[in-house]
Amino acid sequence: MIVSQKFLSEHNFIFSLTYFNAMSQQEANAYILGTETAELHRLGLQHQVWSSEAIKGWELAGFTAGQTLLDLGCGPGFCTTELAYIAGEQGKVIGIDKSSHFIDFLDNWARQLSLNIETQCCNFDEMVLEDNSIDGIYDRWALAWISNPKEILSKLHKALKKGGVIVTQEYFDWSTLQTEPHIPALAKGIAAALQSLRDQNDIDVGRKLPVYFEECGYEVISSRPLTKMATPGEFTWHWPKSFFGIYFPKLVGSGYLTEEEVRDALEAFEALEALPGATIFTPAMREVIARKN
Repeated sequence: MIVSQKFLSEHNFIFSLTYFNAMSQQEANAYILGTETAELHRLGLQHQVWSSEAIKGWELAGFTAGQTLLDLGCGPGFCTTELAYIAGEQGKVIGIDKSSHFIDFLDNWARQLSLNIETQCCNFDEMVLEDNSIDGIYDRWALAWISNPKEILSKLHKALKKGGVIVTQEYFDWSTLQTEPHIPALAKGIAAALQSLRDQNDIDVGRKLPVYFEECGYEVISSRPLTKMATPGEFTWHWPKSFFGIYFPKLVGSGYLTEEEVRDALEAFEALEALPGATIFTPAMREVIARKN
């Protein structure tokens, strides 16, 4: 599903993007890949790749009109706005993210589209939710970036109504990001990226979610693998390509790669892209859906 076909008018998106560009280009410590315009576009591309899986998860969870839904780690709101159309005029969506740039973008976007979206700009530890007030929660790569996912799941459990459902889509094994053929310079860049992620938090939190849910009082009702594989001629190929282009250079300042290694890795990816039969397998993910009984 393409976002522009689903719910965006060209005028409203251009208006919102212009508003976003008017803000400063970098928000310190707010997002691992930054919050500049390039990352906004990367997140939009990423959403196109994974939107069908998000929608499938919402269908399995029974998200529907009139509900109060929560988008945890909403970013600029690509999923939030779609969820708002599901909730409809009688429902609402709450978007929570720590980036003020992305929250401002989403607030402006929601006004332009006349959607019932509320936002909170804060860390998950600081979010304010009424007990027994939420019908459904969606999380895509929100728990992987925090140090206390189990504590946050307990907090969300209190906010869910009885019978409320949470849909989580998180990495299960980031190390499955591999290419065929193997190119050493590119593999070195990928390994450095993985190490940088592991040094911050449990990037593969999807492995532990069923246990976390049970320990927090949820009932796990569904679990399924989410994987993507692509060749250069496919749209999905551009998802890892956009990630490498933005994230590899950021690893220089933190000492994981040198400028020469970044250049070599990106040139290796260009070479891979030109090879007949080249393939990339992206990080393996897991969807877990749980209910509050």
